[in-house]
Amino acid sequence: MSNTVSQQRSKIYRMVAVGLMAALVYAGNYMSIPLANETRIHIGNSMCLLAGLLFGGVNGGLSSGIGGALYDLFNPLYTLSAPYTFFSKFAMGWTAGKLNRSGIKSELAKAVTAAITGQLVYIVLYLGKSLVTQLILGNPFQTAAAVMLEKAAASFTNGAIAVVVSVPLYLALKKALHASGFGSMIESKSERKGYFNPLTTVLTVFAIVVTAGFAIRLSADGKIKDTQAKREAAYQQQIDELTEKLDYLYETMGVEPPVNTEEDVQADG
Repeated sequence: MSNTVSQQRSKIYRMVAVGLMAALVYAGNYMSIPLANETRIHIGNSMCLLAGLLFGGVNGGLSSGIGGALYDLFNPLYTLSAPYTFFSKFAMGWTAGKLNRSGIKSELAKAVTAAITGQLVYIVLYLGKSLVTQLILGNPFQTAAAVMLEKAAASFTNGAIAVVVSVPLYLALKKALHASGFGSMIESKSERKGYFNPLTTVLTVFAIVVTAGFAIRLSADGKIKDTQAKREAAYQQQIDELTEKLDYLYETMGVEPPVNTEEDVQADG
């Protein structure tokens, strides 16, 4: 009986931890400084790494993926990228959480290694998506690479901030949380239950590739439509400006503007 109660309590603590960290990831994305090409400096990645460092691979990955995807879903600029964001943010939190359960003796060295590696995994996935999206949009490789490099500057800045913020927070919160019900989650080691075999590995890779490709395709379609709408708006603005200039000239010269009759239209046709 007591074992059942303990398992239920453990599940509750896990849900609370994932929900709390997902909320922090979501809120951290709003604490941002916008830059060019839809890039931003923000602390959302700091919370992703913190979730992985504190609560392990799966819990940290879920917190990161859910929080990041929710931010994208509620932001019109990033809605179509939400599936890929879940995958890439999950990978960041999962990597940090797994490596922080490794055998490195120094607590600080282990946390720093885990945070840097998790952030690098995310940067590779994010910049890879940016490059492929630009190519899908029909831009030449040089243009796609230039956009990717421009985003890389913001990505590495975010990464540095994430590591600097998450590691000290982890070291401080780990001690504080030992006295709470979350202590067992922080100290828990990964169990080898044989989840991954050739079949599940192939299915996992297939799911990741399909999700990433579908998300990139949706994101590209959305940007194409957005670009077309902007061009139409620009053309309409130019037409309106020319019309105003013509009206001004007619008024200044005291000339009535010509009116097309049905015969003129048919003749033009």
